[in-house]
Amino acid sequence: MNSSDRTPADLLRSALASDPARPLITFYDDATGERVELSVATFANWVAKTANLIQGDLAAEPGDRLALLLPAHWQSAVWLLACSSVGVVADIQGDPASADLVVTGPDTLDRARACRGERVALALRPLGGRFPQPPEGFADYAVEVPSQGDRFAPYAPVAPDALALVVGGVELTGEQLVDRAREDAAALGLAPGSRLLSGRTYDTWDGLTAGLFAPLASGASVVLCRHLGQLDEQGLAKRVESERVTNTAV
Repeated sequence: MNSSDRTPADLLRSALASDPARPLITFYDDATGERVELSVATFANWVAKTANLIQGDLAAEPGDRLALLLPAHWQSAVWLLACSSVGVVADIQGDPASADLVVTGPDTLDRARACRGERVALALRPLGGRFPQPPEGFADYAVEVPSQGDRFAPYAPVAPDALALVVGGVELTGEQLVDRAREDAAALGLAPGSRLLSGRTYDTWDGLTAGLFAPLASGASVVLCRHLGQLDEQGLAKRVESERVTNTAV
């Protein structure tokens, strides 16, 4: 990746300029059998649409805090990069009552209702499907995002030294996040073309870096597995082979 990249959004732009067709995230949910593969270009398109939703429809501004109540999932990765693109702080499993807006999955709707700002819910169904019945008091992400623009431009440049992420009590600016992601990529042995299988959750830095940021910072890709514990040893070995996995973080 470009050594001048200083925010997560910079990392994505560099990946897009380098090889837009290569896989970035291959997502498995071993509780449902779902598999989704997103190229850099497809992922970036989702990020642009989501950033437009955040900045436009949700009227969020740089420095606003977004409580992100989502599991390890490809759509969670989209929201993380969209927040970075706008300059909104992604507070992982943060308190909705003290957040400016909240994004939640189907299992944390009750908790998310404490937010007095905008609320967005994700059904987390295969292929980004919508809720059969939209939850009261929430915008359905799958309904709102398709009509958003495919290109995104922030109203104001996102400063690298601005707070970008809060996870597990640790606060990181965009620049600190990128630096840590690069260090973690080296520790995980990642290089351009590496395929990292991660079964870690997204509620810790270790999970976020293995499941998104370290691969993005190194030109690698991630096989992101939710409910990996439901896969037996033979199934795991088959996945490692079929997905050409070179590194693991489980």
